[in-house]
Formats: sequence, C-alpha cells, structure tokens
Amino acid sequence: MSSVPFTGEVPLDPVSLSEIEQNVVQLYQSSSPEEISNIQHLLLQHQKSKNGWYLADALLLSHEEKVRFFGALTYQIRINTLWETLANEDLTPLLHKLLTWLVLRVNASEGSTANMKIGSRERDQLLTATWFTTILVEEVGKTNPHSVKTSKYHDRVVSNLEDVVQLQLKVMDFKLHGDTALAEDGIACFKAWVTYSHGAWIENTTHLEPLRTLAPISLELLLHDETFEVTADCITEILGIFSQYFDTNQLYSLALFLTRRIEQGVLSALSEGIFGADSMAFVSLLLVYGDVSLQDLATQPDSPVVQGIMGAFLQLLACEGWAGAEDEVCTMTLEFWQSYVEHLIESLHGSDDEAEPWMGSAQQYVVQAIDKCWLKAKVPPDDVYARWTSDEMADFGVFRGDVRDVLQSSYVLLGPSIFDRFADLAIQTLQSQAWFHLEAVLFCLNALAETISDEDVVDATLSTLFGSRLFTSMMDAASPLPSRLRQTAVATISSFTAFFERNDQFLPAMLTFLFSSLQDPRLADVAAKAIFSTCSSCRSSLVPELSAFLHQYNALTRWQGLGPGIKERVIGAIAAIVQATPTGMYKMESFGKLLDFVEEDVQVCQQSADNGKVEEAEESGLCALRCLINMGKSLQEPDDVAIDLESEPNGHGGPDIQLWVSSQSRIIQCLGSINTAVSNNGEIVEATCQVLRTGYKERSPGPFVFPLKVTEAFVTSTALTTPRLEYVLDTAGAMLAKNSRAKAIDSSAVATSFLAHLFRLVAAMQCGLPLHSLVWCAANQDVDDPTVDPEIASSCVELASRFIPHYLRTFLDGRCQGEAADFILFTTRCLMSREIMPRRSAAFFWASLFQSYELHSEVQAMLDSILRRYGAQVAQIIVYGIAGDVPRSEIEALSDALRKLVFAQPRAKQWISDALFSGTFPSSKITEVEKRVWLQQIIKYVGIRGYLLSFTDKPTVSEAARGPRK
Repeated sequence: MSSVPFTGEVPLDPVSLSEIEQNVVQLYQSSSPEEISNIQHLLLQHQKSKNGWYLADALLLSHEEKVRFFGALTYQIRINTLWETLANEDLTPLLHKLLTWLVLRVNASEGSTANMKIGSRERDQLLTATWFTTILVEEVGKTNPHSVKTSKYHDRVVSNLEDVVQLQLKVMDFKLHGDTALAEDGIACFKAWVTYSHGAWIENTTHLEPLRTLAPISLELLLHDETFEVTADCITEILGIFSQYFDTNQLYSLALFLTRRIEQGVLSALSEGIFGADSMAFVSLLLVYGDVSLQDLATQPDSPVVQGIMGAFLQLLACEGWAGAEDEVCTMTLEFWQSYVEHLIESLHGSDDEAEPWMGSAQQYVVQAIDKCWLKAKVPPDDVYARWTSDEMADFGVFRGDVRDVLQSSYVLLGPSIFDRFADLAIQTLQSQAWFHLEAVLFCLNALAETISDEDVVDATLSTLFGSRLFTSMMDAASPLPSRLRQTAVATISSFTAFFERNDQFLPAMLTFLFSSLQDPRLADVAAKAIFSTCSSCRSSLVPELSAFLHQYNALTRWQGLGPGIKERVIGAIAAIVQATPTGMYKMESFGKLLDFVEEDVQVCQQSADNGKVEEAEESGLCALRCLINMGKSLQEPDDVAIDLESEPNGHGGPDIQLWVSSQSRIIQCLGSINTAVSNNGEIVEATCQVLRTGYKERSPGPFVFPLKVTEAFVTSTALTTPRLEYVLDTAGAMLAKNSRAKAIDSSAVATSFLAHLFRLVAAMQCGLPLHSLVWCAANQDVDDPTVDPEIASSCVELASRFIPHYLRTFLDGRCQGEAADFILFTTRCLMSREIMPRRSAAFFWASLFQSYELHSEVQAMLDSILRRYGAQVAQIIVYGIAGDVPRSEIEALSDALRKLVFAQPRAKQWISDALFSGTFPSSKITEVEKRVWLQQIIKYVGIRGYLLSFTDKPTVSEAARGPRK
C-alpha cells in the first residue's frame, strides 16, 4: 500500500485540488442524474488514486462542510478497499490520524448559541464521545466474542465499561444540562450497550452490574416530555429482548410511572381515535411491561397498580375507529390478552389443588376483555367497507382472527358459561334488531364452536337460540340487512350441523333460511354447501319434507343468474333425501322429477350445439353431468348403514332393478345426448366417467348401477385422440376391479372387449415401430419411447394390470396370442422408457405377472409359457435399469418386480447372472466381484420387503455385502 502520510505538506497541485473541491460542491448541487453519475465516477478515481490519503486530508481542511464530509468519506472508502493490504505498522498511525482529525473537528466547532447549562465545547465533546462509543459497541457486537482473532475487541469493551458508564451518567442527566438532543443521543448509546450486553454478558453478571447503574436514570428520562418518546421506545426494545436487565424494584418503579400517566389521562386521545407518536410510544411500553409482568398482573388483582394497568388494557380495546383499518392499538392489545389467558390456563392446569384465590378475579378481567372484543369485532356498514383499501380490509380480517383465537382460549379457561353469555347476547341483539351487533355475536359463537368438544353441554343453549326467531327475523326484516350478517348466519349453521342432526325439529326453519340465501350471489355457494351437508347428514329426518324440497328446487331453477355449482349441490342434497325414502313408487317418482331438471339442461345443451353456441352447450352439458354425479353419490348408502357381508351384490339383475329401469334409461340417454352434442371435450369425458363410476360402490340395484355394457360401449368408443383418455381407461380398470369377485355372467365378455380395445390403442401408438426382440443399450440411447404421450402409455399398462389375476384367461387367450405378444413387448419398451410413469406402470405389471396365484392348471400353463419366453429379457431390463441412471425412487419399483421374478421362476438366478455378465452390461465401473456379491444379496435378501436391490453408492456394491437397508 501507499504509506499513510502523517507529516509534511499535501503533495497535490493546488489547481487540481481546487477542481476536485468544485466537483464535490457541484455533486451536491446538480439535479441531472447523468451529470451526478459522471462526477461520482471522476471523484471515485481520485479517491482510489495513489494520492487518496493526501486528498482526504486536504478536503478535511476545507471551509465547505460538504467538502469536509467528502474528505471523511474518502478515508472510509480507502480503509474499506485497502484494509486487507494495510501493513501492521500502518494501523496505529492511521488510528492516531483519525482520532486527531476527530478532535480537531470537534474543537473547531463553533457550538450553539442557545442557552446551555454546559459549555458549547464540552457539549460537542460529550456528543462526539457518545457517538463514538455507540458506534464502537455496535461494531464490536457484530464480531464473534469466541474467535481468537476478534475476542480482543470484546475484552477492550469490558476494560472501558466504567468510563462509558460515567460518560452516560452525565449525558443522560437531563436535569443537569436540559439538552434534548444530548439526552436522546445518550439514550441511543445506552440502548446500544444494553443490547450488546444481552448477547455478550448474559451469563456474566459481573460485567453487567456497572451497566445496570444506568437503569434508574433511564427511567427518570420518561418523566420529561422532551425525552419521553425516545426513552419509551428504548425501554420498550430493551424489555422485549432483555427484560432481566431491570430488577424487580425498577420494574415496579416503571409500573408506578405507567399508573400515574394513566391516571393523568394519557389514553384519552387514543379513546378519541387520535394516535399520536407519544401515545403510541406509551402503548408499546405498557404492552411490553404487561408481557414481562404477567405473573404479577395475574396474582395481585387487589393491587391498585395492577388494577390501574389492567384497566388500561381494557380501555385500549375500546379506542375510537375500526379495528385494524383505523385503530391498530386494539390489535396490539389483543396479543397481550391472548398471552394473559394462556398464562391463566397454564396456572389452572398446573395446580393439583383447588384454584388459586386470585383466579376468580383474573377470570373476571378476561370476561370484561371479551365484552370489549366482540363489540370491536363489528363489521362496518357496506359503504364504509367499500372505501377501505385492500390492506385495511386485510388488517380488519386479521383482527377478527385474533378475536377468534382469544375466544377459543377463553373457552378453555371459562367453560360453557362464555358460550351461554354469547347465546343470550344473540337473542338480545335479535330482539332489538341490532343487526351489526348480531353478526358480531354469531361470529363469536362460530369461533367457540370450534373449541367445544362435548356439544351436549351446549344443546340446551342452542335449542333456545335456534328455537327463537333467529332465521325468520332475518328473512322478514323490513330494512336491508348487513351483507355479512347472512354469511355469518350460514356459517353458524355449518358450525352446528351436529346439533341439527340431534334436534331435527329445528331443520325446517333453518333450511328455509338457507334456500332464501341462495338468491344472494355472495351467499349462494356457502348456502348450497350447507344445504348439501345438512340434507346428507339428516336425510332420514327430512323425508316428510321431500315434496317441499322438490318445489323449492323447481322455483330455484327459474331464478336468473343461478350458478351451475349451486344446482349441483342442491340437487345432490335432495337426492340424499330420496335415498332415505322407502323403496316404492313415491321414491321412483321423486327421483324422476330430479331427472326432469337434468333433462332440461340436456335440452339446452343440444339446442345450443345445434345453434353453434359451443360454450353454452359445454356449460349446460357439464352442469347436467355434474348434477348426475352428485345425485349418484347421494344415492349411495351412507357409511354408517350396516352391510350384510354374507349377501351377494345384486347390481345387475333381480326384481329390484326393474323399479329403476326407466330412470336408468333416461340417465343413459342423457349421457349419450351430451357426448353427441359436445364432442372432444375433456371435462365432458371425465364427468361422464364419474357418472358411470358412481354406481361401482353400490351393492344393491339403483339407477346408477348400470349394466356393464354401458361402460363397455363408452370405453370402446374412444380413440387415442379422445381427451382425458387416461381417465377413461382408469374407469375401465375400476369396473374390472369392482366386478372381479362378483358373479356377473357378463364381466368376462366385457373384459374381452376391453382387452381388444386396449390392443387396438397400443397398436395405434406403436404404428411404425418395430416389435422384434429388443436389446438394452446403455442410457437407453437407442430405445424408442413407446408413445409420445407417456400418460396414455402408462394408463394402458395399468389397465392390463387389472386383468391380473382374475381375467388372466382372457388376457392369455390363444385366440389373441399375437396381440398379447405385441402388448408384452410394448410393456418392455415402457420398462426401458425415459419417462417415469410408463416405466413405473410396466414394473408394476411385471411384478403382478410374476406373483404366485391359485390358478386353473390351463391358465397357469399359459402364464408359465409367457414367463419362460420373456423372463430373461425382463430380468435383463430390470438389472440394467438398476445399474443405470434410474432414480432411487424408481429402483424400489424395479426391485419389487425382480424380487417376485426370483420367487416365481427357478431359472431367475441364471437370467440375472446372464444379464450381469453379458457384454452389453451398461456400467464398466462395476467389477466382476461386485456383480457376484450383488447377485448373492439378491438371493439372500429377496424376501425382505422394502430392501432396495440397488448397486448402492455407485459404482461399488460394497454396501450391499453388509446386508439389507433398514
């Protein structure tokens, strides 16, 4: 580095220095970004030049303040950029030079002409020393005290602590000097040292004690209006991170100060909605004191100080303005009350004896806080809410969420009495038609519902509430209701669904209210969900009301703007009641009326398609299908209905099915009409499959328990271009699985039809690809992917797996041996595919094929023939896959297939050995010894489920020799 100059004249040309000073002045005066950038670039070159140290000194001698500042900045830049290159012998002179400049600049200050109790020069010296010690301890705090390189800095902090304390005692003595700025800088320095001590001396109280002598004088600064705000902020921060700094007596002094300020009316401005800086600083200090003094506030309810502070916490919940949007104090205060309640709960549950004598008074404070909270949680009128910004709306929502949390915690503390209190409030506000208050009360009841574990304890209270005119009053209100009220009332119904299940006498009024709510676009969705949930769970109780429901739905379909989702849920709700209706003509007729509504949508779909209105046709067709899906699901027997396990499924014949023939034919006609009107639409295809699948879970006849030929006709009508084809194939597999154990005489015929269609799809995918014997190549470089659509390829293989074992005779039938052979070769291509899905599906297919089953001798002979023909090839593919770049997640699927191959085939070991030692083995890094060890592990651990037959940490297999993975 260039040596640091400490004596001699500045070797700079006066003209150059003058130009640099002019550039500095121009830098701060210019408003042109381009000019500023050019000047900055020029000055930076000077700062980094070999004369940079001289330049800094010269600029610090200037009469211009901005130029002197730039000189100091030059020192900073050179130190930052050249620090690593500075020689040790230069550090001490550089430090002395910097301190010299610091002293010179302080002594050169003219000071202030204001009336000071201390001299101007002394003031400047105190300020400078305060700034210096503040920055010093902050910078030292950024270093590691346990590092050999930097621990010396922390030692020097300790050695200077007494001097710093004496400095602070003078600087923070506002009564002595009356200098606000000096006192504020002292507070900043005090905070910096206490913050440092928290991290450095938390376990060494010896070092901390001298610093604690500043605590009383810091508290005294709260008494002066000029220094209150900055002092309150400082003490708030210290209490938040290091409350142990203040001892018990000092915290009590702080409590006395808070109480006096409360008595003096410091919160009056907040109550009127005026949130000034001093008031907010006081609130923050009060709240942090509450957090660190929870034990005292809870256990000393008779103390005047505690009463004053707890009263303030209650008052802070009632400030003027909407919570969150205008009044942020209430949100801050709720955090204290949540902590207070949790502390009481811990005390209550932690006591083995009777409740503490102070618990009753503490609980009463919670009750008073809750009374304030629910009033503050009222929603604003619609016109006020509409003027809010998105942030204000979000903040109000956060406040309501915090109220919910406090209520739920309070229920644990107070029990059902708090629930009874809100139920009474609901009836009172209902009688006075105080709609905004009613909404807030219902919101609180909904919050409490999430906490009540034993609903029986509140049944009597709920009976009184729901037995009142709660729902009818809202429907009959002469004046418009708050938009949020109906939403909250609907949420109340959802919160207490179990109550309505136990007390069905309240269902009619509640459901009438829900149906009326469907006309409000803002409520329709949640109301429809509530209707569906209620009717599903209370279906038996609602059978007498079935005609009324059909009438309501008929009126509902005539409303303009009714969304399709609403129709789907409501028609599903009515279908649940139909399911609970005893079998007979009334049940059939009721279901037929539901189909009338569906057919209206089908007609709209057809008419729209005929008129070229494609989007309308798709929308109405999809609506009709989803209505059928919900109807089919609702007609399924509920999970809690007892099933006769000895009875046989009766889904395809018998006298009961005749009752549903007409309805079933109409449904099938709807499916055909929609798919004809709207072709090549993925959502239509998938929804059609879902309609077909609704009957797969049923054990008894019904309108959705279709003959197998219905699914067969739909599946076999598809092609590779059919959208969502993979879902169609999965539906075929689901039907095969459902009927695999059923004694349905036509299931084998349908399986044959599915298989033929599957072979056609695979043949179409492989068009132009050779199907001769395949040879594995390293990294699959020469293997063609079986299809451009891996999902369809995977679905085809998965459908084939559904034929195993119940339809193996169909799969291996000699009449289609050629197609079966082509398909098996297709699965080997999938097993070698770069795509995960086909490879995983093919591994599962072969694992299923290798597994042992109890088969007819003829079928077993056909299966053995297949395994003998392809076993060696599949073994080679699997071994090469494990030895190649297959991810570990795929190794598990390949391992399962290989494991079952070893179990099933006596020649499996030979096949695996041939694969390992063939000339086409994909890895040259695995030795012959490692291959033999790996083969031994396969045979030894093949029966351990979950053991990965991998070559472990490639390219060695040493880990495999140590045994199976745990």
